[in-house]
Amino acid sequence: MRIPMIAALSCVLGLATVPAHAAFSQHTVTVNGHAYPYQVYTPDGKAAAHPPVVLFLHGSGERGSDNKAQMTQGLPPWLAKHPDFQGVVVIPQAPEDKLWRGEVTQAAMKALEDTIKAVDGDRKRIYLTGLSMGGYGAWELLVQYPATFAAAAVICGGIQPDGVDAFKRVYDRRQDPDAFAWVASRMGSTPVWIFHGSDDGSVPVEQSRQMHQALKAIHHEVRYTEYPGIGHGSWLPAYDEPDLWPWMFSHRLGDATKPG
Repeated sequence: MRIPMIAALSCVLGLATVPAHAAFSQHTVTVNGHAYPYQVYTPDGKAAAHPPVVLFLHGSGERGSDNKAQMTQGLPPWLAKHPDFQGVVVIPQAPEDKLWRGEVTQAAMKALEDTIKAVDGDRKRIYLTGLSMGGYGAWELLVQYPATFAAAAVICGGIQPDGVDAFKRVYDRRQDPDAFAWVASRMGSTPVWIFHGSDDGSVPVEQSRQMHQALKAIHHEVRYTEYPGIGHGSWLPAYDEPDLWPWMFSHRLGDATKPG
């Protein structure tokens, strides 16, 4: 089975455009001899001293190698409309037919690390957000790097069906029937705000509902926002939430305690 994504989602929803004056720069990172493109947003073209750094993972419709398609949905268009955003954002691009997994994930994390070094980012204020396929990837990264991100916003992502391969191998070995509880127990203490549309036809809203319940069950810091009548494009209202970035940036790595 495949993770339920719409490959041409950008075409369905309509491509957004990023104004030429926006403070984005293009870069490339190499992993195992393979080049992976990414872009970096900085406020007004330059970062303040020790800025917070955000890693953004795009959806399936923005994959490629042009270092442009990942700029058309979600956080990048929002940033273009909010040039006063006081954070640095790393925007990697996954290749065609690849998921946020394995070498692709390694490239994203290397792009994040290279950017942190380049802008002297505050390592206690590293944040994660992803939508759709990037939402699946965000849950993977939270498990793989439980002590890296100060907070995360996961939009219309999930864990099953098929599961995330890196997780599924463990489920099969452990015969663990509850994938959501397994993920919740292995992502450290990173606070998470989950978003989903009630009428999502690509990633079932039940994925986010169950992750929310699994995190609540272990007293993990979690917020959940479900948009009635909204389909797969729940990132549009999510990134417009006035409390999102104040909530994210209020967290520093080490502030939260590991849930028990």
